[in-house]
Amino acid sequence: MNCQTHLYRGLDRKLITRRWFFEQCGVGLGAIALGQLFGQNGWAAQAPSTNPLAPKLPHFPAKAKRVIFLFMAGAPSHLELFDYKPELAKWNGKIPPPELVKGYRAAFINPSSTLLGPKFKFSRHGQSGAELSGLLPHLAEVADDIAIVKSMHTDAFNHAPGQIFMNTGTQQFGRPSMGAWVTYGLGSESSDLPAYVVFSSGAKGTSGGASNWGSGFLPSLHQGVLFRSSGDPVLYLSNPKGVDQKMQRDSLDSIRRLNQKHLDVVGDPEIATRISSFEMAYRMQTSAPELMDISRESKQVLEMYGAEPGKSSFANNCLLARRLVERGVRFVQLFHEAWDQHGNLVADLKKNCHDTDQACAALIKDLKQRDMLKDTLVIWGGEFGRTPMVQGGDDGRDHHPNCFSMWLAGGGVKPGITIGESDEFGFNATTDKVHVHDLHATLLHLLGFDHTKLTYRFQGRDFRLTDVAGEVVPKLLA
Repeated sequence: MNCQTHLYRGLDRKLITRRWFFEQCGVGLGAIALGQLFGQNGWAAQAPSTNPLAPKLPHFPAKAKRVIFLFMAGAPSHLELFDYKPELAKWNGKIPPPELVKGYRAAFINPSSTLLGPKFKFSRHGQSGAELSGLLPHLAEVADDIAIVKSMHTDAFNHAPGQIFMNTGTQQFGRPSMGAWVTYGLGSESSDLPAYVVFSSGAKGTSGGASNWGSGFLPSLHQGVLFRSSGDPVLYLSNPKGVDQKMQRDSLDSIRRLNQKHLDVVGDPEIATRISSFEMAYRMQTSAPELMDISRESKQVLEMYGAEPGKSSFANNCLLARRLVERGVRFVQLFHEAWDQHGNLVADLKKNCHDTDQACAALIKDLKQRDMLKDTLVIWGGEFGRTPMVQGGDDGRDHHPNCFSMWLAGGGVKPGITIGESDEFGFNATTDKVHVHDLHATLLHLLGFDHTKLTYRFQGRDFRLTDVAGEVVPKLLA
């Protein structure tokens, strides 16, 4: 109400509230959302278009139908894994050239700290001749199936803003994640599992937290759902003792009726989302146990991933990612927060690669064997790279936004290529530079979207994943 409230005293509030007007006068947003929910459970007939997560057509024919993003949180060192620099080895222990670090801002170190040569040997693999670190023997086996980008660069140089920028296209909290944008644009092919599923492994949780997979101002049904890799995927999914299926169904029906009454009054679509969440959890009680039981996989598959039923691991998460996309989940994201090597670089990189390399390569092999790689886009990478300068004596590197490496596979990506170059020290991307916005534009292009047209109006302006920037990278396209 406003300063003229006294004019309306004594009137039925339904006659003067805006929410009542929108609800009763034809918009009926809540009713549209509820139609799909009730129809699935026999409460009402529904047209497919009333389901906010029903599969949708993109702007043009897509190469990719689904995405698996292997997010190596903490920022892997491109200089030890993908971007070998023999000149950097020659400069080991020397001060960098002044022109290289002029105006450069590092997170923790003095930019004029001495240079640190690469710590591991590299060799070429496959018909493509991809140059990879000895720490990645399993990825080397699928070198001809991946596209390596050595010229990534970003705007952020600390973990939380860097991770949020990579996942949402901005360093600000509260914007939709790329997974949320994808499900907003494409919907989901699964009615029994969330459209967007997230796993987290490694030494700790992500620096950016749940903002990395949030829905921002998009309807909250598009946010990622965090799964555990063993036991119940979501806490309290199983019924407590003494609660049988009939009692639960009766309880849900009662809660639904109460929520519907509230929705009828205020017309808030988030109430429909709440109802959807209850119903999804109910359906997941049947679908999730079968999904999580990786012991049903063959011994060969388990050994290929290095997965162990009943244990939480990145390997198990990779196998679960394949099982999820098989069942129609649109976007699966695996966060492995373990790559922040300010010190203990050699030992930690060995451990990290031991924990992740086999499973990442197995995921590519498994999808390819099942004829799913062609329309499943797999992305590997972190929020930024590491400095050519040393930190922590002679065994660490600082955060570095100017240049880092990522790889992609499947889903319309051209296999067996390496694009982009950095300078002789791996300090700056120099050729075919790919910004985070460019990566997002290319991701959406592969999914069939013009990234400038996949928008959502909020607070008076149209927002998009790529903000006001981004160009598709043609060299990445098959």
